[in-house]
Amino acid sequence: MSAKGQGVANTRQVSVPDIGDFSDVPVIEVLVRAGDAIQAEDSLIVLESDKATIEVPSPHAGVVAEVFVKVGDKVSEGVPILALQADEAAVDEPEKPATAEVETAPDAADAPGSSGKTGSGASEPAPEAPPRHPAVMQRPIDEAAFAKAHASPSVRRFARELGVDLARVDGSGPKRRILREDVQSYVKAQLSGRRGGGGGELDLLPWPQVDFARFGPVEFKPLSRIKRLSGANLHRNWVMIPHVTQFDEADVTDLEAWRKETNDTLKDEGVKVTILAFLMRAAVAALKKFPEFNASLDSSGGEPGLVMKSYYHLGFAADTPNGLVVPVIRDVDRKGVIDIAREAAGLANRARDGKLGPAEMQGASFTISSLGGIGGTAFTPIINAPEVAILGVSRAGIRPVYHEGEFVPRLLLPLSLSYDHRVIDGATAARFTSHLSEVLADMRRILL
Repeated sequence: MSAKGQGVANTRQVSVPDIGDFSDVPVIEVLVRAGDAIQAEDSLIVLESDKATIEVPSPHAGVVAEVFVKVGDKVSEGVPILALQADEAAVDEPEKPATAEVETAPDAADAPGSSGKTGSGASEPAPEAPPRHPAVMQRPIDEAAFAKAHASPSVRRFARELGVDLARVDGSGPKRRILREDVQSYVKAQLSGRRGGGGGELDLLPWPQVDFARFGPVEFKPLSRIKRLSGANLHRNWVMIPHVTQFDEADVTDLEAWRKETNDTLKDEGVKVTILAFLMRAAVAALKKFPEFNASLDSSGGEPGLVMKSYYHLGFAADTPNGLVVPVIRDVDRKGVIDIAREAAGLANRARDGKLGPAEMQGASFTISSLGGIGGTAFTPIINAPEVAILGVSRAGIRPVYHEGEFVPRLLLPLSLSYDHRVIDGATAARFTSHLSEVLADMRRILL
């Protein structure tokens, strides 16, 4: 018989075995792909019903020729999973029905050293593999929390091989299920943190795992891509930067009157000047007077130091339906208020339409986050690393101010300046906001 003919004769179709009373069960993981060499009892796919996680093993050893299912498919007993080029020995053996490996998820206990298999297909527990990354093993595994982690048996075994406590791993799969890739990412983060002191040493308590459905109706909504990406950056920045926030107020009574007059003049040109445009020009004046706010920490040369920037590219937080983004206006010091307003409006519109390019969100040396159009009196904005400060602005309000023997109504703008205390001390921050307030009270100071 030719090799080709033998290959065809040895091809077997592997189908979903008897999985009990379950039907139309969604596939949440596909563990193999075409070309993979597998052994008998190796897991092929993972299914998840409302009550259990089901890991389907291969009945034979061989090479995967073709995979028929994908994540998200719903399958029942008898549905083809893949075509397998089976070994000759497997072909000569009598057919043995595969038994699906079932794990009640996520409540079933996963005892240390157990294989996680149940039923007639269970095998004797194999000795645990030696840890491949001893650096990850420095913390003991919380067995109770590990047992409750939302992960399949194969991922649990993989985590134990690496000494990873699943309670510390964030899941990225459906219903926050922990995937093999999540374990790998955790290991990489831990190892890189130990090598470079990059923030992997916090040893925080695991995030509480709560079945909220016990308390009432719930609905799961996945985070948008923007929120997933920005969330990781915000978390890093908040944890790694020692934030201090300086609060102040600026009298913008005259500035607001000037802004309205400017808009009346420009109403036929389709340009609307907002307080943000004035804030940017005023911020540049303060940054020039206090250049350490227009800097970044750097230790790439071994010795920590400051990169002092001679450019003034200012980012501003833009609210979009999918989350917060920060477009950047370059060379603000070379532009007038009207040009800044026109450019900011264009960037904000592109941000809301999801059309900002990566270059339009890079290179900022200082950022302004304005909530004045929404409300609030003060907040603590999170510094956008590698910057060392960020200015938060809340809604201006009319307040009585004592002036020349009497109280007069003035429009006061709340300012919230968060700064990196490794670079900037409190006295310098107070001087910065005081100077910024003076400039906003009289924009003629920019000309001095």
